[in-house]
Amino acid sequence: MTPAELTNTDFTTSEDPFALFADWLGEAEKSEINDPTALSLATVDEDGLPNVRMVLLKEFDERGFVFYTNFESQKGTEILATKKAAMCFHWKSLRRQVRVRGPVSVVSDAEADNYYASRARGSRIGAWASKQSRPLESRFALEKEVAKYTAKYPVGEIPRPPYWSGFRIAPVYIEFWKDGAFRLHDRIIFRRAEEGAAWTKTRFYP
Repeated sequence: MTPAELTNTDFTTSEDPFALFADWLGEAEKSEINDPTALSLATVDEDGLPNVRMVLLKEFDERGFVFYTNFESQKGTEILATKKAAMCFHWKSLRRQVRVRGPVSVVSDAEADNYYASRARGSRIGAWASKQSRPLESRFALEKEVAKYTAKYPVGEIPRPPYWSGFRIAPVYIEFWKDGAFRLHDRIIFRRAEEGAAWTKTRFYP
């Protein structure tokens, strides 16, 4: 199927938002030029001012959507303070969007260790070298930190930093949006009261 044909697929009959998301992500992986797992992540700071940035989805299942970060970063501290977040996937090639909202929990140490071990060695060094979201006097200062930890871990395993792990959003709201002619888009919203509860499905005006 071409991207144009895929966008004509009827998604409104699905009763399982996780299965529908898996289908849409699978199609995006075939059509998106770069990073089909990229998403905008929204959080709120201590003053109630929202922040948004791009991160990568690393896994998902019926427990929720997982991404990894430095817990001392801006997004890390904001999520740990509120235990809530929202994300938005936009697949331009398919003219589709998925919005997710819900409470956030920290993944298990085993999950974080397994994912960290799968990262490129340079990325694991970078997790130690970067004091994410804090002032940096120069690029050279960062390169010195990279050199420092490269020397510290020249061979063998690189342990996961204690401040580096993953978050899982357990959605209570998932919205599937598909582009329509003349701005008459399709919007299907799945809602539930809490994780494990039954979903309700509603069609919204575009």
